[in-house]
Amino acid sequence: MSPKTILNRYLKKLTEVVSTADAREESFYSALKDLLQEFSQATERSDIHVTILPRPTEAGNPDFRIWDGIGHIVGYMEAKSPSTDLNKVAFSEQLQRYLATFPNLILTNFLEFWLFRDGLRIATARLARPVILTELQTRPPIENADEVWALLEHFFQFSLPGPFTAKELAVELAKRTRFLRDIVLQQLTMEQGQDVGPLVGFYEAFQKFLIGSLEPRDFADLYAQTVTYGLFAARTRATNGFTRRGAFDHIPHTIGILRELFRFISLGELPEEMEWIVDDIAEVLAAAEVSEMLVRYYRERKGGDPIVHFHETFLAYYDPEERERRGVYYTPEPVVSYIVHSLHALLKEKFGMADGLASKEVTLLDPAAGTMTFVARAAETATHEFTGKYGAGGRKEFLRTHILRNYYAFELMMAPYAVGHLKMAFFLEELGHRLDEDERIPFYLTNTLEMTELEASKMPLFSSLAEESHLAGRVKHEQPILAVLGNPPYSGHSANKGQWILQQI
Repeated sequence: MSPKTILNRYLKKLTEVVSTADAREESFYSALKDLLQEFSQATERSDIHVTILPRPTEAGNPDFRIWDGIGHIVGYMEAKSPSTDLNKVAFSEQLQRYLATFPNLILTNFLEFWLFRDGLRIATARLARPVILTELQTRPPIENADEVWALLEHFFQFSLPGPFTAKELAVELAKRTRFLRDIVLQQLTMEQGQDVGPLVGFYEAFQKFLIGSLEPRDFADLYAQTVTYGLFAARTRATNGFTRRGAFDHIPHTIGILRELFRFISLGELPEEMEWIVDDIAEVLAAAEVSEMLVRYYRERKGGDPIVHFHETFLAYYDPEERERRGVYYTPEPVVSYIVHSLHALLKEKFGMADGLASKEVTLLDPAAGTMTFVARAAETATHEFTGKYGAGGRKEFLRTHILRNYYAFELMMAPYAVGHLKMAFFLEELGHRLDEDERIPFYLTNTLEMTELEASKMPLFSSLAEESHLAGRVKHEQPILAVLGNPPYSGHSANKGQWILQQI
């Protein structure tokens, strides 16, 4: 079928819609969807799927997603009624938000098409005059069939550029995570009104077992970041493609909390309002060489720590006010190195421990570990001390019996907790020890200032949180700690306001 024939069929369908008395913007969606599918067939793109996304809500989403039905996303379309002047829409807050997030987007009133690439309008084409369709309610003649066809070709040829640097990847993910946060908040509000739904369950679990003062917006923020960082962690282990549905297989078995979350994200039935943006986040990660970023630093020692740079850039772009409120700042690597090496020297000089951090008597804790920057550097220093004195032959056993048994860490926020586990697992692997299936890093999701252990539960997520609390409680109550290191949150006053803390004031 020729392009002109396909476009004439499309105009005919639009005319049939406009002739009905109650025609609304949504009434024209099926005609545009048919056009895109016929275009895909005519241009031999048999794997293309066109999905009409849920009606825009306060959180907002584009009207159409064009993808392969699995994970690869071509782009999005935002449609307005045929009588809309696109010049007036172009500067709306809604469209500017879309353009700042999605690199390949078409704005259309079903007859005029504006193609945006990375926020810039790069092509326009008008298939017919809207006034003939809307005012005269007759089928308008085609004016620029070749230009419209070429614009669609340009749109469908898009693929994400790569490879990303750690900074570029952080910015792209932060854009989309903001969208996810707003959608999660709206979905949670809806579920709370019905007193049922998976997000309500997650919210109540975190509120009961981790942060008693957790508000819905804070939960949406925590949840959205955790999804993104969980996908990031899973991506480092994926070798043959990457999608949201495949992420669950790459989450370590020992991080029960994250696995329970991704049992829903990857294997459950996500609400349509959430599904499209989580897929988009996974698509960005699929285009990134995440493992290579880590290899260049941990194995080849090139550049700065990509996880530190990634997380700091992400937060600065994602929500700088939230970063300020929670005091989430990352210590420069030279400062981390100075603090760790000072501790190493003090253990030798003041405590008579000849091997410093590598001494078997040393137990260490970072009570606000973030992404484990301090613990990783301490583990590295201890390992170099050990191998320098005793050779590399016993290094694996040293990592297993000393680092994994005596180096502890706590973290309250789940996103850095997920990344910290990833970072330490990769770091240990590069030092010569790959974690076994039943082996974990003693890094626990817990409120450091809360000493009460949580009650056991048989509900999956509740059970995982309770188990994490129990393991952390054993360290708090039973494990003598010789050295505490790290940085506290840099904030004038803490957002950590549990009942136990408030009673001490």
